[in-house]
Amino acid sequence: MRFREDCQVLLNQMKEITGIQDSAFLLAALKAADGDLMEAVTFLTEDPTPEPVQSPAAAEPSAWEGSVVGKLPQDVSTVPAPHNQDNLCTDTVRPLESPKAPAAERDAAERPQDAHSAENKNRSKRKRCEVWGENPKQNDWRRADDWPVGMKNIGNTCWFSAVIQSLFQLPEFRRLVLGYSLPQNVLESCHSHTGKRNIAFMQELQCLFALMLGTWRKFVDPSAALELLRDVFRSAEQPQQDVSEFTHKLLDWLEDAFQLTVNVTSPGDKSENPMVQLFYGTFLTEGVHEGNSFSKIETFGQYPLQVNGYRNLNECLEGAMVEGEMDEAAASQSVKYGQERWFTKLPPVLTFELSRFEFNQSLGQPEKIHTKLEFPQTMYMDRYLYCNKDLIQMKREEMKRLKEKMVTLQQKLERYMEYGSGPARFPLPDMLQYVLEFIATKPTVAVSCAQSSQTTLLHSQAKPRVLDVLSQPNSIKERTDTGTEDEAFFVANSSPQQNSDMELQPPVSPAELSEHPAPHVVSEEELNLVQTCLQRWRNEIEQDVQDLKESIAGINLCIEQMYCDPLLQQVPYHLHAVLVHEGQANAGHYWAFIYDQTRKRWLKYNDISVTESSWDELERESFGGLRNASAYCLMYISDQVSRVGADGDEGPEARQFQKEVEALSPELRHYIQEDNWRLEQEAEEWDEEQSCKIPQMEPSPTSELQDLSSESGPEQSSLCEQSVRSLSSEHARIAKEQTAKAIANTADAYEKNGVEAALCEAFHEEYSRLYLLSKETPTPQNDARLQHVLIYFLQNNAPQQVVERTLLEQFADKNLSYDERSISIMKVARAKLSEIGPDDVDMEEYKRWHEDYSLFRKVSIYLLTGLELYQNRKYQESLTYLVYAYQSNTKLLLKGTNRGVSESLIALYRRKCLLKLNEVAASLFVSCEEAHVSEGVSILNELIIPCMHLMNNFEISKEDLDAIEIMRNRWCSYLGREDMDAKLQMKLGELLPRLLDGSTEVIVLKEPPKIRPNSPYDLCSRFAAVMESIHGASAVAVK
Repeated sequence: MRFREDCQVLLNQMKEITGIQDSAFLLAALKAADGDLMEAVTFLTEDPTPEPVQSPAAAEPSAWEGSVVGKLPQDVSTVPAPHNQDNLCTDTVRPLESPKAPAAERDAAERPQDAHSAENKNRSKRKRCEVWGENPKQNDWRRADDWPVGMKNIGNTCWFSAVIQSLFQLPEFRRLVLGYSLPQNVLESCHSHTGKRNIAFMQELQCLFALMLGTWRKFVDPSAALELLRDVFRSAEQPQQDVSEFTHKLLDWLEDAFQLTVNVTSPGDKSENPMVQLFYGTFLTEGVHEGNSFSKIETFGQYPLQVNGYRNLNECLEGAMVEGEMDEAAASQSVKYGQERWFTKLPPVLTFELSRFEFNQSLGQPEKIHTKLEFPQTMYMDRYLYCNKDLIQMKREEMKRLKEKMVTLQQKLERYMEYGSGPARFPLPDMLQYVLEFIATKPTVAVSCAQSSQTTLLHSQAKPRVLDVLSQPNSIKERTDTGTEDEAFFVANSSPQQNSDMELQPPVSPAELSEHPAPHVVSEEELNLVQTCLQRWRNEIEQDVQDLKESIAGINLCIEQMYCDPLLQQVPYHLHAVLVHEGQANAGHYWAFIYDQTRKRWLKYNDISVTESSWDELERESFGGLRNASAYCLMYISDQVSRVGADGDEGPEARQFQKEVEALSPELRHYIQEDNWRLEQEAEEWDEEQSCKIPQMEPSPTSELQDLSSESGPEQSSLCEQSVRSLSSEHARIAKEQTAKAIANTADAYEKNGVEAALCEAFHEEYSRLYLLSKETPTPQNDARLQHVLIYFLQNNAPQQVVERTLLEQFADKNLSYDERSISIMKVARAKLSEIGPDDVDMEEYKRWHEDYSLFRKVSIYLLTGLELYQNRKYQESLTYLVYAYQSNTKLLLKGTNRGVSESLIALYRRKCLLKLNEVAASLFVSCEEAHVSEGVSILNELIIPCMHLMNNFEISKEDLDAIEIMRNRWCSYLGREDMDAKLQMKLGELLPRLLDGSTEVIVLKEPPKIRPNSPYDLCSRFAAVMESIHGASAVAVK
């Protein structure tokens, strides 16, 4: 139809003029303009009233009083504002405060930023590993005051560290081990190999505990004690030991060693053995077997619990204490189940062994169970004690009855909520509501286009409001097809012939004309009757559903509170340690969370590292279900042991440890002194080695600055200032082409008013240009911060003094000696720069801003280089650049979101690169060719594993965590493959512990090769090319 063609022509013209492609939006504007094309275009293109903008730290220079440039004569310091000055800050702000501005104002401005930086610093204080520096400083070897010491991992020995640390932090156990001694006659009479081995191990454990008390080292070396264990645990197939196996063996050895002392006074009496008293308890088993009742008492050390099928520790214990259910006719009145266990004596230290490994029959190898299992910080053991047997049996019967009732109610509720006899089922209340809506719907017929047009014409005389028009979301296609108000707008000016054409419509069926499904014929009486019945039924059904839900909620509450009886909360056990395993059944890493009674907080013991932790972190890493890490062993202590630990540790821990050291035997005290003396000798030798080393690379300006700032003497401040200027001078040199262009534009001012007027005009115009650039909206292909240091400063609200000094220093750059005018302006700028002393501008702050920009450029260059190498499939080189870019960028982002580049972009391509490289390394490894296997192992050890450990910190993203799991699972899938020879399987067994080990040993990545800095123009062009290629998925090569 003609009016539609006219409409489309107008819309096409508006799209061409305004660039707006939204047809519905353009049509609304056209309606608001009563069909006037030019008025509609004006409406769409006019600028809205600008909102006032708050003044940033550094603003457009509209007045120069008080600044260095303001020291010029008044008649030449007033420079016309740029054409776009309206877009600048509306308030008049001086670009540089007076050199004598109070330092207190600067301090007040810096305080919030410093607080934010400190907060971020505290949040990220614990890192898995560091990449900076090839050798840790010898101060990193030293223990910090009274902080607990770590334990060195000497090759798949994290299991030893986790268990020993948990036991050492039990004051009673520590006292027993350190106070262990045997009479000389007992030592001489011990001839068995087992007895000698146990005594030797006890002595080594004593020495280890003594060092853990009094050493000055940050961590101790357990090699001597481990050497005795290796003979017992030596296995070619299992290089990494099981915690429960080792704990069983350890307690056995300690029990045997202490039994030698007990035998002196009470031969053969194990009840006097302190290890038995501390770690062993007894339980009574009662049951019915083939109609016969039985009862027996057994001793336990570590109590085993199944994890599969249970949600929490209480459910595990309930399942372990009650097994099966016998026919009541065959059972006695006192035992209702097939077998029940009751604790008759609980040890002070109660250890639960969580069975998280099961054997997969189809695969022929063990698998780890990763399901989630919750456990409390305080566990009440009353419900499992024999003395509460009668009460608990009553409660179990009540619990059984409640659960059966719960199942019945849930089945009833399900019939309501999944109603129907077919495959598709729906809630019955909703179905009744839908029928009510159906019968209440009256049959409606769409009016013809001609009638709609005539009706709309009556309302189209008034001019529609703009907001009403713009609020209608329908598209232009929908409007023209339905022939309603939008169509009538153009029919108002159409000819009668066109109107007559619109009346010629083909016949349509009633179903087509009806907008919604509705009864064809329904009487008022039928409608009332059906509505009344349906509404009553629906109300009844809804009430039934509500009653069922409330009953289920009530039963749930009863079940949850079944054992909350105060009578069943008399025997509390407090969680002391959680031993965590990360990895698969065949390989992994262990660490421990241990509650520190003195500090009243959780600590994480991860080999040589001991760090503060929290219950939240313990939950994340111990409950399981989210990753391959989960608790493997839980150590609870009785209320009595907990109080003894707290009472004995009053005051600083260093004082308590010192008291314990003083109470040691002279031999152990001498052993500690010798080790501390050796530490001092090692530190001296390390210092000598470092002083003899030849630097391998020239120090960067930043490192030079740090060296100079550490010097003492009368010239320290001047040297520091000189070093600061080296960085700012470098930034001035980078921007010299832009500065030279600003000077070239001042020819008229130079000829008419002299050199100072030319400098003032150039300064003002350059500042205005950079200010406008800093306010432009960034795009994926453009980052204005790469163009100039001042754009970076302005976008990050740098102090005014820093901004102006930086710009003035650029006009004072010696590289600007192009002609007489440039030289003259450079000399005046240098003279004014010399008037600003260290007291006028905070040079430390000035240094930090320039260091940040230098690091920002380095991060950008590393990122671009890494992306280019990735696109050219050079994954090894790319990964190194991306890792360093990410690490440096993290430091910048701690100071503000606009200080660095996009963290998500670096993380994305670091992750992609790592996954690609892992595929390459894995393919090389399974090729079975010796050269390829060596190359694959080298890639894994030198790049993949260090990067994984850097990523795997406590703030790791879900995407990075998933990528790490994919890489680990790829290597774990090779375990037990029949097509892989024994030698390769052995090599895989050596690799997996490092791959799965989350220890905090320092991992060093070689810094990537130095890259010559680009000019701002080259860097921006390169940035645009790389960013465009990322979206276009095409490789680029930038020289």
